[in-house]
Amino acid sequence: MKKKLVAAFLCAAMTATMFAGCGDNGADNAQDSNSNSTDDANNAVNDTSAADDGADSAGATDLSDADVAVFYYTFSDTYIASVRTALDSKLDSLGVKYQDYDANSNQTTQNEQIDTAIQTGANLLIVNIVTSGSVDASQQIVDKANAAGIPVIFFNRAVEGENDEGKVLGSYDKCAFVGTDAPEAGHMQGQMVGEYVVDNFESIDLNGDGKISYAMFMGQLGNVEAIARTQYGVEDANKVITEAGKPELEFFDSSNPDKYQVDQDGNWSATAANNYMNTNLSQFNENSNNMIELVICNNDGMAEGVISALNDKGYNLGDGNSKTIPVFGVDATDAAKQLIKDGKMVGTIKQDAEGMADCIAFLTENCATGKDVMDGTDSYNISENVSNKIFIPFSNACFELAKFTSFPSRKICPASLLYIPNRHFISVDFPAPFSPINAWTVPLLTVRETLSNAFTPGNSLHIPVICNRTSCSIICPPISCYALSTIRIA
Repeated sequence: MKKKLVAAFLCAAMTATMFAGCGDNGADNAQDSNSNSTDDANNAVNDTSAADDGADSAGATDLSDADVAVFYYTFSDTYIASVRTALDSKLDSLGVKYQDYDANSNQTTQNEQIDTAIQTGANLLIVNIVTSGSVDASQQIVDKANAAGIPVIFFNRAVEGENDEGKVLGSYDKCAFVGTDAPEAGHMQGQMVGEYVVDNFESIDLNGDGKISYAMFMGQLGNVEAIARTQYGVEDANKVITEAGKPELEFFDSSNPDKYQVDQDGNWSATAANNYMNTNLSQFNENSNNMIELVICNNDGMAEGVISALNDKGYNLGDGNSKTIPVFGVDATDAAKQLIKDGKMVGTIKQDAEGMADCIAFLTENCATGKDVMDGTDSYNISENVSNKIFIPFSNACFELAKFTSFPSRKICPASLLYIPNRHFISVDFPAPFSPINAWTVPLLTVRETLSNAFTPGNSLHIPVICNRTSCSIICPPISCYALSTIRIA
């Protein structure tokens, strides 16, 4: 009995000692934390370290060592501005230290900014290169990162041409690219333009000569994306048009062998397009019986400039009375979506700024935590030829500008494998000048927005999002994908 009492007493004493020890450690940690917090008021680096020490003890990811430098080719590009806003938000959420740099469309300036960032302690470079498609320019940046032993993530603007694919990205194992498949937007825009022309040929042909006179505005010479959009935006449109028995589009100025007008500053700007269009309209107009009847732009910014020039001449006012010249862009910026909603612009191709920012942030977290830059990226659309090249898909954003009937697709997204949703054929009438004689279709799923007071119990039909994969490898977009019209995929 005495032995049992002694054993119990010793057990209680040991337990008390253990709790006391734990209490002392907690007190010491709290004291250290408070001490660090006080010191860190004068030292930002220590502040980050102390905060992350606390995060580590709670099991959170340690990003305290991340010092990210983000380089943009220019802050003035509307689409790039949307990527910057989204990426800043993602980096803020990660809690990493970062700094944005504006190269103002100058590669030399960007190179100097990269040198400065590395010298001041940046340990991750995120680069929207100025000279798109230049192996020399991109290789210099990779070499700088390699010499410093830090990762580099390129985004949006191509770092190498088709013939040099993998030459730069394959030269450094801490390198990756997040962007788009350059030809995709051009193919999609060309398909959109072609189908619209086929269904609206007579109304577009203002002078009744049986041909459609078009203008093409290019964002930048030598830019891989600009080259692809300029080429395929017309080629693919002509393919659709000629297959329907109509004549090819005809460039408005026969004296221009290039068949495009380019922003000489390489800024893809509304100003450049506006200046060109104002000059064009002074010579090519209805009074001269040679009016430009359709406009294709490499991006929405240039489309805005064109529409502004047309507005000044009384076109594209969106009032239901003025004549409207069909204008097409790429990016699906907020301004473009509003122009389309107002009846001043026909369509655009969505370049997903949020999706691009999400992917860049994911790779950033990989780098900041010491993982391989491409770790965990199997779910992304990775190039078949270059293993560290991620493509963010485009999607159509052609809006409510015509009468059309949708053909429901046969793929469920997300795929439940349990049931097929009910299918509802939808027919929508829209006002002039865009109502064609025949039904109009565009190849991609979108959603028709309707004011709440238009709903009636009998017509409030709820179905899952459904879509098909097209020839240009469109991935079924998430439900958050922006779109406003119902269309079909063959």
